[in-house]
Amino acid sequence: MQKKRHSKYKKKNKRSASKHQPQKQHTHQDSLYQQVLTLLYKTSPPLNTKDLSKVLELPLSSRKPLHKLLTRLTNEKILVQLDKNNYDPGPKNGLCEGTLDQNSKGFGFVSGLTSRLGPVQYTRDAFVSPGNMGDAHHGDKVLIRIFKVKKDGRPEAEILSIMGRGRVQMAGFVTFHDKKAIVRPEDPRYPFSILLKDAPSKELHEGDAVIVKLNGERDGLHEQGTLEEILGDPDLVDVQMRLVIEKHNLPHRFSPETQEMVEAISDKIVPSKSRLDLRDIQHVTIDGETAKDFDDAIAVTKTHNGYQLHVSIADVSHYVQPGSPLDKDAYQRGTSIYFPGRVIPMLPEKLSNGLCSLLPGEDRYAFTAILDFNRQGHLLKKKFSKSIINSKQRFTYTTVRQILTDKNSDVRREHKEFLTPLKWAGELATALMKLRKARGSIGFTIPEPFMTLDDEGKIASIRRSERNFAHKMIEEFMLAANEAVAETFTENHLNGLYRIHERPSPEKITEFMEFGRSLGLDLPPLRQDPDWFGQVITLVAGSPKEYVINNLLLRTMQQARYDVENVGHFGLAATDYTHFTSPIRRYPDLTVHRTLQDFLQRKTRVKIRQKGGQTSVKDMGVFLSARERIAITAEREMNDRLKVRFMQNKVGETFEAVISGVTGSAIFVELTGLFVSGGISLTSLKDDYYIFDAKHHRLTGKHSGRSFQIGKLTKVVLLDVDLRRNRVYFGPVTDNNETP
Repeated sequence: MQKKRHSKYKKKNKRSASKHQPQKQHTHQDSLYQQVLTLLYKTSPPLNTKDLSKVLELPLSSRKPLHKLLTRLTNEKILVQLDKNNYDPGPKNGLCEGTLDQNSKGFGFVSGLTSRLGPVQYTRDAFVSPGNMGDAHHGDKVLIRIFKVKKDGRPEAEILSIMGRGRVQMAGFVTFHDKKAIVRPEDPRYPFSILLKDAPSKELHEGDAVIVKLNGERDGLHEQGTLEEILGDPDLVDVQMRLVIEKHNLPHRFSPETQEMVEAISDKIVPSKSRLDLRDIQHVTIDGETAKDFDDAIAVTKTHNGYQLHVSIADVSHYVQPGSPLDKDAYQRGTSIYFPGRVIPMLPEKLSNGLCSLLPGEDRYAFTAILDFNRQGHLLKKKFSKSIINSKQRFTYTTVRQILTDKNSDVRREHKEFLTPLKWAGELATALMKLRKARGSIGFTIPEPFMTLDDEGKIASIRRSERNFAHKMIEEFMLAANEAVAETFTENHLNGLYRIHERPSPEKITEFMEFGRSLGLDLPPLRQDPDWFGQVITLVAGSPKEYVINNLLLRTMQQARYDVENVGHFGLAATDYTHFTSPIRRYPDLTVHRTLQDFLQRKTRVKIRQKGGQTSVKDMGVFLSARERIAITAEREMNDRLKVRFMQNKVGETFEAVISGVTGSAIFVELTGLFVSGGISLTSLKDDYYIFDAKHHRLTGKHSGRSFQIGKLTKVVLLDVDLRRNRVYFGPVTDNNETP
């Protein structure tokens, strides 16, 4: 019976396809169809049969098929026939272009749709089946024809031609077949293999990671390509880093012009009247043990009615001039990208780890915010100036914790001259924290992993990152400086780049509330303010559900981004916020420095020059927000890759985990000690027949009553690791003492 229904469905689909799609029986007809529509789309004036034949260089034998094709397309209103047998795209042409996002299974979606008349409005991206994909690859700019719109608003389309290749170079893994070197692309969104031409077989080994370049030709089932670089063993962190770089097309080499420019930069620090000389101020840096660049230093002194805080930030704008090769390279990167033990810096090392790093005992150019607070932490006065500083000490978070929290006598004795200013810093930070919490700033409690590498460049350990009072203290000071700069922008109507965070959508909050109640949480009455989120976080603090609830709450939030229009920062409950404190690693901070300095000099910078003319601050915000999202995605993927490789020798071991998701086919877990995510297939649950309860996000055994619910702690055993797909598979541990 099922087979008959399937057969009937196929026939119905076939009739539907013949109505909406061009006939597929003849390859030449398909090619002619694609060529004609592509040419008419690209050409502004209408074309007649003679013009089409000439431009497409068609033989005489194609005249009759061309005439039949034009007649059919006109009847279907895809084309319109004008006077003198001229043809132009018709009212129902469905022609538009966009960017292809291809799935590893062969189908794909085309986004960012535009036509000759401008943007095309659909509620969803256009779907392209494998049979309508043609020779297009993931990331290509393609011309499509939408031939159908489904009831859910999803357009269905066919690819007519490739307007521009997205990628011609990619990473992959070598395998040998009949003495030929074949490369499988590392990115599963490229579902094809590449035959290497003239590959040095003696230098290649089975499984090697390589970089290849496509040459646009095919050899039977394979694309053709040439070998660009042999990376080597995929288990090494440097190789994985290159694979991530290639997958996300991350800029990682500075231009020759930038390198030449940086080499010529003087390392002399010269005082001037335009800079405050703050070298006598007792600045210190406080960072992690492995930090290599120090872009912020702080100093706190006691005043008669409160505290004065100096937040001095490396003056990157002194070295990076707008429109210079160095500036262009930094802008294209947008941000530094941090991997375990590695970094793709936004600026060359001479600046990031040298002249722009506030090293102890070294004079450095800085941009300083001088902020006066009363004893309760309320801002009384703010001042900004270019400066020269000399950091007196490089502290780590651990050392400051030992001084302020642990009261370690040996450490305190070693740093006796800094004890009083650190005490004042702690007092001010505590007051600032209290005020920020009172106004409703959300304090998510999501632990992060810290990975260490061995001498071979492989991951050696994963542990929870420490977050102590010293971390929070520096965070408060950076937030205070960022808010003070943003307030200056607002008060003076400056055209600066804000860091904004819009309110979450009511739909997502409602969805979360339904989820929380399904877990038995007694949620507070809903209010559209940050404090409500803080109450929920407090409600689950210390419980097994804490990790899951914090993550789910975070997903209800909109992404923070950069914009010239200030709508405030919801998560921080701040009316004005920007990024001022990290210009070594964030380009937006560099633009903020420039805007602030122009204001101090009573100038107005509306536009900042970039390659190809001028880029508005608004457009910069869009571009830099996108670069930030790419960086976050790359960092997460790199971490996941290394976690999977860390687990490959642990098959059979048992771990504590929290259930992070439940579906009708799988249970998803996160190891509480290693921050490794994985799945349990329902096929591995042999002890009972489990029923999925979607409303309460749980699976329950029909006979035993044993349940697997989101947020619940459980034990799992590692069954398998898939290095190719970067996935980890677990199985449940049967515990007779476990309460269902």
